[in-house]
Parts: sequence; C-alpha cells; structure tokens
Amino acid sequence: MADASAVLEGGRIRAARDPGRRNTAVLVGFTAVTNLADGVLKMALPLLAARAGGSAAQVTGVALAISLPWLLVALHAGVLVDRVDRRRLLWVVNVLRLLVLVPLLAAAAGGGLSIGLLAAAGAAVGVADVVASTAATALVPAAVPPAGRDRANAWMAGAETVFSEFAGPFAGGLLVALGAGYALGATWAAYAAAALVLVLLVGRFRAVLVPYEDGGAAGDGGGTGAGGGGGDGPGPAATTVNGQIAEGLRYLWRHRLLRSLALILTVLSGTWGAWLALIPLYATRDMGLTPGQYGALLSALGIGGLLGAVAVTRLNRLLGRRRVMLADLFGTAAMAAVPALTADARAVAAAAFLGGLGGTLWTVNSRTVIQRAVPDAMLGRFSSAIRMFAWGAMPLGAGLVGLLAELAGARAAFGFFAVASVLTVPFFLRAAARGADALR
Repeated sequence: MADASAVLEGGRIRAARDPGRRNTAVLVGFTAVTNLADGVLKMALPLLAARAGGSAAQVTGVALAISLPWLLVALHAGVLVDRVDRRRLLWVVNVLRLLVLVPLLAAAAGGGLSIGLLAAAGAAVGVADVVASTAATALVPAAVPPAGRDRANAWMAGAETVFSEFAGPFAGGLLVALGAGYALGATWAAYAAAALVLVLLVGRFRAVLVPYEDGGAAGDGGGTGAGGGGGDGPGPAATTVNGQIAEGLRYLWRHRLLRSLALILTVLSGTWGAWLALIPLYATRDMGLTPGQYGALLSALGIGGLLGAVAVTRLNRLLGRRRVMLADLFGTAAMAAVPALTADARAVAAAAFLGGLGGTLWTVNSRTVIQRAVPDAMLGRFSSAIRMFAWGAMPLGAGLVGLLAELAGARAAFGFFAVASVLTVPFFLRAAARGADALR
C-alpha cells in the first residue's frame, strides 16, 4: 500500500511540475473525441438528407447549415471566448450538443427524420462548433508553455483531421448503414465523454486584459509580431461587444502577413466547403459508392492529415515553414481537380490524401504563427475574425458548388474551385516574401 501511495504521489508531483504535458494530452484527447463525433455527423446528416429524398440543392443545404454559423456568429463567439472562462465555456457547448441530438434521436426512432429537422440540427451543432473551436484554440497559450506549443498544435491539428476526416466519416458510414439511431447515439456518447475529459485540465483559462499598442486590450506578453501593422498607441480596452469585435477585426487587418494568410485561407476553405458539400452526392451517384465505401474515400483525408501531423516538424526543419505551407495550396487544388477529371475512386482518394496532408501542414504552421504574434487576451477575437474569413467561406463554397452543379454539372463545379485554389499561389509567394521572418 505504501509503495502504491508513493507511486501515486510521484505521479502527482510530475503532473504538477509539467502541467503543459498533461494539458497537451487533455486537449488532444478532447479534440480527438469531439472531432470523431463531428466527423460522424458530417457524414450522417447529408446522407440522411439524401435518404429522405433530398435533391442536390437540399443535400448541400444540410451541409451548408453545419458550416454557415462560421459566417454568422464567429465574431460574437470570439468576444464570448475572451470574456469568460474558456474551459467552462467548452463544458456549456458540449451540453448544448447533447441537447440538440435528443430530438434527432427521437425522430430517428420514429422514422420521422426530415430535411428541415436535419438542417436545424446541423445549424445548432455548427454554432456549438464555432464556440468550441475558438475556445480550444485560445486555451493553448494558457495551458501549454511556449516550448511545447508546436507539439500541441501539431497533435491537435492531427487529431482534428484524423478523427473529423478519417475515423469519424469511416465510422459514420458504417453506422448510417446500420441505421440513423446508431450514428446519432454514438455521437451523443462521444460528446458526453469529451465533457468529462475537460475535468483533467489544470491552470487558469480566463484572459487578463491589459493595454496593447493598437488601442485595445492584450494578454500577458503579447505583441503585434512580425509583419504587424502598427497602431494608434495604447488605449483602454473596449467594453461593448461591437467595440471588442472591432478590435479583433482591426488587429487582423493591420497585420499584413496574417491578413494575407486569412484571405488566402478564405479561398482554400471555400474549396473545402464545396468539396465536402458535393462529394456525398458525387460519390454515391456518379462514382456508385456505398455509404461504407464513401466513408473509406473520406478516410484518405484523415490519413493525409495524420501524416502531416507526424511529419510537420521535420518538414519545417528541412524545407522551411513557407514551402511547407505552400504545399497546401497545391494539395487543395489537386483535391478539387481530380474529381473534375475522373470518377475513379482511387484517383479521387489519392487527391483527398494530398488535400488532408496539406491542410494539416497549413493548420499547424498558421496556428503557431498566430500564437506568436497575437496577445493572449486577443486570441478569441482574433481567431474568430480569421476563422470568419476562412470557415465562413465554407458555406459560401457549399452554396456556390450546389448552384454550379445544378447548372453545369458536378465536374465543372469541382473544376471551378480547382482553378481558384491555383490562383492563390502567386499571392501567397508575395505575402510570404514580405513576412519571411515570421514564417521561419
């Protein structure tokens, strides 16, 4: 008994001495479980809409409902994240997710799932995802010391990709094949487990507001970073919601490098939104895949993302951050271009692999750049502002691709977004040259 007590006490001492390692494990675990549930829902809701007899516009509309909150509520979510305890906010969001799934489970049990109900649930889960993603990203600087943030960002980004784009869709396809109740019930259980994981986080997770050089509020040890746009001198923190939203937008717009990255990411995210919205119908109708085969196709995204998470640190050392981020532009273009050229499942899966690989490389590196350049107390608002451009483009891409597919066919719609992705390359090269120091 004494030996066991000594071991336990030793473990507590190690955890106290290295809370960053423990918090990294907790955040990665939370990210993995919630993204597993998100991946199942991203697979299940559009497929259930197709089963309910939805047209191409209706099916893409359900996918649009999931991502539309990034365009509508992201800025307000950022203010909320900077005002409250971020860990408690994640708990509240997970409770919301659990409540939203209850009517879906009841409708599935009674055979009464409709397009309207699926779209409404998708929108509610989308709002929860906006708040949770912003809060989890803003937690990292408070939970993990600077030396460990590259690793934390890499594994969190890898978990997002692997579980949202690989394990989640694969499991979702199998579960939908068994029945809607299985998919929705498994999702409910995953969100419940994620809420329990948060208990293990240690530290303080409410930002402390102090003056910063752009006339707003900043966290401890923040700054404008390389490529920053300067400011008007120190000033008091804004107290109104609109004032704090304006601070986040102003900070983003005056930071030349981050502004450029946000605009590029808008195009890339629009392409991802278009691909994710149209690929369910394209895969089942044009490629003739079953739900399980479609899940396996999407899993190629996760495999690429996992490889990116494992290799990003080494690739940064070998090639430099700029070249590694550039790879995502070509990967995203390939992901959209291949289905425009062929319905061969192997080719489309290979292109999805490249898209997942590049997406993770970009995500890890951009998060590290942002966390170095943006003050802690601004992270919620800044992250929500940049994600409004990025994630807000996903529903726009989903809506546009549905319209293009109706007018010109699925392949032409994919081709349009492939060209748009390629056009970001020269813009990125010019922006990277101006902010070379920040990308080292």
